[in-house]
Amino acid sequence: MSSAFYRILTTQCLRFSTSARPLTFRTTRLPGFRPKVSTFTQKRDMSLSVVSTENAPGAVGPYSQAIKAGNLIFASGCIPLDPVSKKVVDGEIEAQAKQALANLKAVVEASGSTVDKIAKTTVFLQNMGDFQRMNAVYAEFFGSHKPARSAVEVAKLPLGVLFEIECIALLE
Repeated sequence: MSSAFYRILTTQCLRFSTSARPLTFRTTRLPGFRPKVSTFTQKRDMSLSVVSTENAPGAVGPYSQAIKAGNLIFASGCIPLDPVSKKVVDGEIEAQAKQALANLKAVVEASGSTVDKIAKTTVFLQNMGDFQRMNAVYAEFFGSHKPARSAVEVAKLPLGVLFEIECIALLE
């Protein structure tokens, strides 16, 4: 244990207020103690590049299908549009989830990554009652790979779809 750390532990450096007021901290400067401050800063070039593919429907608004930032890919929400007809696929939550996931895969692959490099997904459902059926399609799509995930019910999704998914993936 360093002597500076030991001095901090053995002296009353922090005094806590135990009154009904919010917790406050007071620090006491220790003689001869100077905290180490790192002056090294690493600057990284974080250029952004737009990802676009014909294998997935184009953005429905003023945004990109995905953005590459360093070694990360941020994929916009994918909804169940057929890439050729640009129409919402017919069917229940299973059919819509399969199409949206296929669109997500096309965007991720156009970015230069793969589905097994997806680190985090966010799923938006029109009705949380569809969670079990959506989850079965999701599990089949990802197989043994299990990215972190959030799933939320929303009041409404674009074009009245039942399912939307976005992700963050690694490029390398």
